[in-house]
Amino acid sequence: MQLSANGISIEVEDEGSTAGEPLLLIMGLGMQLTSWPTEMVQALVSRGFRVIRFDNRDAGLSQGFDHLGVPNLPLATMQHMLHWPVKAPYQLADMARDALGVLDALGLRSAHVCGASLGGMVAQHLAAEHPQRVLSLNLMMTTSGSRKLPQATLAARRVMLQRPRTNDLEGLLEHYAHLFQVIGSPAYRPDPGAFRERMRHNVQRAWRPSGTLRQLVAVAADGDRSPILGRIQAPTHVIHGEADPLIPVDNGRDLARRIAGATSDYITGMGHDLPLQLLPRFVDGIAANAARAG
Repeated sequence: MQLSANGISIEVEDEGSTAGEPLLLIMGLGMQLTSWPTEMVQALVSRGFRVIRFDNRDAGLSQGFDHLGVPNLPLATMQHMLHWPVKAPYQLADMARDALGVLDALGLRSAHVCGASLGGMVAQHLAAEHPQRVLSLNLMMTTSGSRKLPQATLAARRVMLQRPRTNDLEGLLEHYAHLFQVIGSPAYRPDPGAFRERMRHNVQRAWRPSGTLRQLVAVAADGDRSPILGRIQAPTHVIHGEADPLIPVDNGRDLARRIAGATSDYITGMGHDLPLQLLPRFVDGIAANAARAG
């Protein structure tokens, strides 16, 4: 369904009993609400959660910002490397207000929150700026953005900036297969056929590369979120793969150190994806963290 949130149109999926504990899932860079595995959503619903997923602005079926143009990525990259201000079409704080707007549109005063990658960055803003709205916080394969932390490997950086050879369906599927071969979990490779079908569904639903670029520049413009982490009051659980080449695991360890009372789960052989084999472990961690909220 389409909801009006923070003044824009946001596509939302709301599953589970309305009497369940609301759990808001925030997905990563350029990804869609369908990038949360169905099996994970179903497992969370079976634990008593009301699971709310949404497409971030500029992704999936939510409102786009093409009128703001395509960012100059080389310029933004240079500005970021030189510690100059990066001008972005919008900010991660705006995306956090979108998430807040989804809760408002559904009439929810508060919710448990789980953010993956860019979604975890957005979730940090949400929990720090609106602590009364976040019951518990789960941060998956994400970072504070501190410059002092290990950065993506060269291979991961290259594959993230690569364009598909062609923009037809087969070209896009080949692109995603290569992307996740590089950044995905070396110990938990997906079934090739099942992976291809999931990607086919996502690509046919939406393919918005310009929106991904705008989100990427918003990440660069956001800088270091370390100063706001001390304001996070919600029980926090950090999940991070020890084999993550895009956001190395020390980024997760840094978050767990900086957020008071945070628990953590660092997983051997996990990269920058959500392997089906690890979904029970993710769900257990999210449920245990929710229980800490009382």
